[in-house]
Amino acid sequence: MSKQEIISKLCLQAHPSEGGYFKRTYSSEITTTCPAGSRSSLSSIYYMLTNDSPIGYLHKNKSDIIHYFHSGSAINYTIIHPDGALETAILGNNIPQGQTPQLVVRGGCWKTSQLIEGEYGLLSEAVSPGFEYEDMELASAASMRKLFPELFDHIYPYICPQ
Repeated sequence: MSKQEIISKLCLQAHPSEGGYFKRTYSSEITTTCPAGSRSSLSSIYYMLTNDSPIGYLHKNKSDIIHYFHSGSAINYTIIHPDGALETAILGNNIPQGQTPQLVVRGGCWKTSQLIEGEYGLLSEAVSPGFEYEDMELASAASMRKLFPELFDHIYPYICPQ
């Protein structure tokens, strides 16, 4: 299938801040209390990067997120832990080449994702406690320069041009 066929069949929409395309597919009716307040215990989305929207811009979430690769081309993740440690991983199905079909990004870590090649990369994300927009922070150049001056040149291309 082409990216446009997948976007249409899965009813994906352009993500309002991160880049790529998405659709919320599940929000548990069971709620939990967390430091941010009452949240669904679990939520899930489809998320797709495409050759016309190949970057998931640098951001962090309060909740843990598990990413599951489905199809298309692999996606590179850059993760910055709260202590400044840098981690990279490739989400994809080519396990012999070091790709992984599942990736956990802990709440409080900054992350960016990039489509490596091809027309699209399709994945799902499960978030617990469930995702709410107020629990996500999009990186700014000023904040990243202050927080991670030694990484700034590396991460600057993945900061949303606001």
